[in-house]
Amino acid sequence: MKQDASAENNPLFRPYMRAVAAIGACILLSSACQVPLAQLGIPYLLLSLVTICVASRIVIRFFRFDSCVSVSDTFIFLSMLQFDGEAAILLGAAESLFASFRVTKKPLTMMFNAAAMACSTFITVLALRLCFGSITDVARGSYSSRLIVMTCTMALVQYFFNSGIIAVAGALKTNQPILATYKKHYVWTSITYLTGALAASLTHKLIGMVGFYAFIATIPIIAVVYFTYKTYAKNVASSVLQAELAERHLAEMQESEERFRSAFDLAPIGMALVALDGRWLRVNHSLCQIVGYSEEEFKQMNFQAITHPEDIGHFLSNINRVLEGRLLTCQMEKRYIHKDGHEVWVLIGVSLIRDSESQSLHLIFQIQDITDRKRAEQQLVHEAFHDSLTGLPNRSWFMEQLKLSMEQAKQDYSRLFAILFLDLDRFKLINDSIGHMVGDQLLVGIAQRLQQHLRAGDKVARLGGDEFTILLNNIQDASEAVHVAERIQRHVAKPFNLGSYETFTTASIGIAIFNEEYEKPEDLLRDADTAMYQAKSLGKARHVIFDKGMHLHAMNLLTLETDLRRAIERREFFVMYQPIVSLKTGRLAGFEALVRWQHPERGLIYPDEFVSVAEETGCIVPIGQWMLLESCRQLKRWQENFALEMPLSISVNLSGKQFAHSDLLDQIMKTLDVTGLDPHSLKLEITESIVMQNIEGATKMIEQLRAIGVELSIDDFGTGYSSLSYLHRLPIDTLKIDRSFVTRIGENNENREIVRTIVMLAQNLGKAVVAEGVETKEQLEWLRNLKCQYGQGYLFSKPLDADSATNMLAKMAETKSIIPTLEGILELDDIEPLASAYPM
Repeated sequence: MKQDASAENNPLFRPYMRAVAAIGACILLSSACQVPLAQLGIPYLLLSLVTICVASRIVIRFFRFDSCVSVSDTFIFLSMLQFDGEAAILLGAAESLFASFRVTKKPLTMMFNAAAMACSTFITVLALRLCFGSITDVARGSYSSRLIVMTCTMALVQYFFNSGIIAVAGALKTNQPILATYKKHYVWTSITYLTGALAASLTHKLIGMVGFYAFIATIPIIAVVYFTYKTYAKNVASSVLQAELAERHLAEMQESEERFRSAFDLAPIGMALVALDGRWLRVNHSLCQIVGYSEEEFKQMNFQAITHPEDIGHFLSNINRVLEGRLLTCQMEKRYIHKDGHEVWVLIGVSLIRDSESQSLHLIFQIQDITDRKRAEQQLVHEAFHDSLTGLPNRSWFMEQLKLSMEQAKQDYSRLFAILFLDLDRFKLINDSIGHMVGDQLLVGIAQRLQQHLRAGDKVARLGGDEFTILLNNIQDASEAVHVAERIQRHVAKPFNLGSYETFTTASIGIAIFNEEYEKPEDLLRDADTAMYQAKSLGKARHVIFDKGMHLHAMNLLTLETDLRRAIERREFFVMYQPIVSLKTGRLAGFEALVRWQHPERGLIYPDEFVSVAEETGCIVPIGQWMLLESCRQLKRWQENFALEMPLSISVNLSGKQFAHSDLLDQIMKTLDVTGLDPHSLKLEITESIVMQNIEGATKMIEQLRAIGVELSIDDFGTGYSSLSYLHRLPIDTLKIDRSFVTRIGENNENREIVRTIVMLAQNLGKAVVAEGVETKEQLEWLRNLKCQYGQGYLFSKPLDADSATNMLAKMAETKSIIPTLEGILELDDIEPLASAYPM
């Protein structure tokens, strides 16, 4: 059985109960030994049976007090007066045990209750004998003050010790103070003990006059009278209660009606009592304020008179459903016409009620003014479908209009329409240079010009950023859409005076013409977007009409992107190594690592086809990390396996995203640590554009890389927009001349002078220079005359795979001279590239 939680919390509770039970057992054993059995006899047995079986069930409750007298207490006191103390102790314990059995099945609790009664009765007996001598002698005497005092003493001692023992147990069980528990539950019970003791004293004297058996014979009659009285009292109480409830119900109905009238008149929302024919019977002040009419004016018309004409039909339909019982109540939004003529939006609830006096049916209207809320909702709807900056409709609105145009065109294919997708050129530059506030003003100006120079019926929207779309309905052919695009481009290209700035911009426009193959508006918008990007790639400030080839190209790019992500997981990339040669000695100086992609279906894919996509998607970072690790690992193998006159180095390209990565330095240091490669053997190549995007950041990163021994090269030098004022500050080691200049050296003097300038610039700045794309003996001779230190190109070798490069290094180690000297090359009339001897 589950124990009381509070008892478990107090460790003294159960020991206390066991101690009381043990003391009570000792008292009972002692009393049983001392009781004079010969004096008890049948009268004591009868009194005991009556006490246990009848008297303990008879309880008399005091009026206005939360206390009562159990007749069994009176009989226990009677046994003390009639048969002396030991008999009372035994009877009290027995009665308490049987009474406890009716309310609990816990042995310890039953024993405690019996023991508590035994202990308190024993103390009472002891106190009476000390004060009055023999209890039975005093009881047999005449009814004197001595008997009355003894009776009161008997009651008070029994009350104090019995309630005290029980109060201590209750306090320990609930973890409450003993005195507080005693005051709360046991103070008023003293009355019951006094009453019971006095009743016992009177009964004792009555027995002396009529005899014990005559008294016992009256007990069943008393019990019948008692229970009859209890039944009668319950019936009387029930009748009184029903009368009180009826009276209270009537008062509550009257009070409820008063509350209804008060709530009706003072309600903060409009309230109205309306006849079934629509007449206003009663209205409150709030409703008068909502629509501007007085109560007298209301009573001269019906609700149809002030209802908005467009809402009358729907409102009457709902009221009929309430009258027919199909709805208990209805609620709807509708419009009233204010006395001043403007619309008032209300939320109205309609219910059917019955008048308490006439029993006739009426309608009750509860009307709440929601005009402000409706205006706010309309504003939210406007904001949901319009751009907050320009005031133009947004993408959601445009897509709904586009969907509607497509549905109409599919019903009548003679109705041709087109969409223009417009994107501003150089807008990011304007934002970054002049500021976003000016950029926002420019967008507002563009929106105004678009609205001013479109045809009637055309729709324009801003999709976001600097992107706008225009829906051209009812065009004759594609040339009409082209004509609109040209007109827009002319007006957009005119200067904008924005504050103190005069700003120019142009627009690239993609045009998509609807045809029956289009199923979804998103497809048409996608194709216009694709055509716009095609216009940008062709040089901007132009328009392009979409064709299927563009979509195919876009899908190929998407497929390429997907395959690119998988290629990293499937390890489809490999590295090619192109030798870099000293033009002075003809010896091998190192390799440039070049990434290649072996696609499982498309075969070998060169970087020109996938690097730009990898840059856009971010795949270039993991590809670059793998490339760096693989190249350094391969160079370390070569350095360990071959001893060459010149120490080999490896050049690895870094993409813009890889160079800007926050943990680039950690990655490079980790790669060098894993491979064991000397940092001086690693050369990292970056382009001019990467450096110029963030001069300060690039300089800091280059200095950190130089600090660990890694060298830096500027790749494709001469093709970017580097500032010479920053070039001397950059801690770079090498400039690489782009192959586009080297391969055209013999074509005109301009290319020769560019190469000459770059070589001289590198020499003046104390930097090495590498010429890419060396393919002929004439180019080589001219570069040597300029004292260009290094070169790479097909004249020396095509890019080699790792095995071919290893074979070449092995042959160099055997012959001590792998690549012929330049003097030897210059003496040959028929130049045979070195790579031909080492198959790829």
